[in-house]
Amino acid sequence: MRTLHEAIGAVETYSPAEEAFNRRRRTWGLFLGPLVFVLVWVAPLHLPAPAHRMAAILAMVVVLWITEALPMAVTALLGPVLAVICQVAPARAALAPFADPIIFLFIGSFILAEAMFVHGLDRRIAFTALASQWVGTSGTRILIVYGLVGTVISMWMSNTATTAMMFPIGVSIVAQLRRGTMGQDEGLRRFATAMMLITSFGASIGGMATPVGTPPNLIGIGLIERITGTHIGFFRWMAIGVPLVLILFAVLAAFFAWTSTRGVQVGEASACIVREELARLGPMSRAQRNVCLAFGVTVVLWTFPGVLAVAGLSEAPIARAYMTSMPEGVAAMLGAMLLFVLPVHWAARRFTITWEEAARIDWGIVLLYGGGLAMGDLAFSTGLATAMGEGLTAYLPGAGPMLLTTVFTGVAILLSETTSNTASANMVVPVAIAVATASGVDPMLPALGATLGASMGFMMPISTAPNAIVYSSGHVPISAMMRYGIVLDVAGFLTIVGLLAALGPLLF
Repeated sequence: MRTLHEAIGAVETYSPAEEAFNRRRRTWGLFLGPLVFVLVWVAPLHLPAPAHRMAAILAMVVVLWITEALPMAVTALLGPVLAVICQVAPARAALAPFADPIIFLFIGSFILAEAMFVHGLDRRIAFTALASQWVGTSGTRILIVYGLVGTVISMWMSNTATTAMMFPIGVSIVAQLRRGTMGQDEGLRRFATAMMLITSFGASIGGMATPVGTPPNLIGIGLIERITGTHIGFFRWMAIGVPLVLILFAVLAAFFAWTSTRGVQVGEASACIVREELARLGPMSRAQRNVCLAFGVTVVLWTFPGVLAVAGLSEAPIARAYMTSMPEGVAAMLGAMLLFVLPVHWAARRFTITWEEAARIDWGIVLLYGGGLAMGDLAFSTGLATAMGEGLTAYLPGAGPMLLTTVFTGVAILLSETTSNTASANMVVPVAIAVATASGVDPMLPALGATLGASMGFMMPISTAPNAIVYSSGHVPISAMMRYGIVLDVAGFLTIVGLLAALGPLLF
């Protein structure tokens, strides 16, 4: 039985040139990180001693994150550990964010996603959609439905896992098409490129729809709550995340349909591949039904406060009691624990998921998230973030909420092109909150802009793991990724800023 990590590892590869670039980048980071630490430590900064030490630690952590000189999770642990060693904060305070309730939202949602992958529920959903009579042999319809399936699945699974799952399906369709009557003409090459790019772009877009869709969402939500005390519930996030995803996917699908699939017919043989794969899966298994049940229960628990709000009961005693007893992290863990008690074969005491399977979730992302929260907490508790905010405010005199939202959305998008979206969120969101606070502006919209902007980054294979996966197919020239990616970056920037301006004041 395959695991999620095995599927990702089987396809996430880089070209020799990219491997050489990444090796040089990591080497430079190993030397530059400690050097920056020492330079900031001895620099004559007008800061209290704890804030000055924290500035040196934060500067080194940022360099290590950008260069990926150390594994991202190790760098996330290094920051709080150095804060304790350098007497910036006691161990209990520095390490407390690793037990933040949203950490358990991460863990629970990752276990649910692992169960979907282990039992093939994600593939069943994909093949069922692609095998429909409406899709047929139209290249445009196949591309749109294929991309839409990945986008929807990515709302609940990580974009990397979704891409790893959809990638072989797309490659199979393209390979079958190459064996067909179209040969190697320009239309086929454009269609193959579009199939690969919509795999990664759709998955990255879909993750923005829900808090659990991609790590930057939960990082932003967690930082906003810990620093400002404002909680963003599941339903409120989806109220802005779902429209954002719908708009961006419509732009993506229209753009690919216009440039890459007009007049393309994939042939009956390619359509047969999908139907054969669906038939090979057989009827829905008991394990798959159990995963659907656990997942459905979790989604209901996540969205129930929103239902109460729509009914005008958000301030009623039942709503307050529910939020106290069933926060999102507890709901996620409850759904995950259902997988351990819903039987697949009672006589053999075999349940939907084993601990060995559940333990394969990406613990590195969990640690990276905890480290990001810790660095944000320490930056504010020492006064470093306030000093940074006041210093940067001088370059944005009289800035209002929308100007700051525009600036930090753009900064997050640009940074996400050169480093991971998770690291981008960890770096940009606290700065956005600090600058907004120093400017006397409600930090909610700038922080949300930075959070959503961190999930963008479509121009380079190194921008996101999904980009690297599809680039390994050989069907995506780097020029095509950059050309399509910059269009989506610009569309995402305009859509994020526009939606926050229109819906932000109503929702937040």
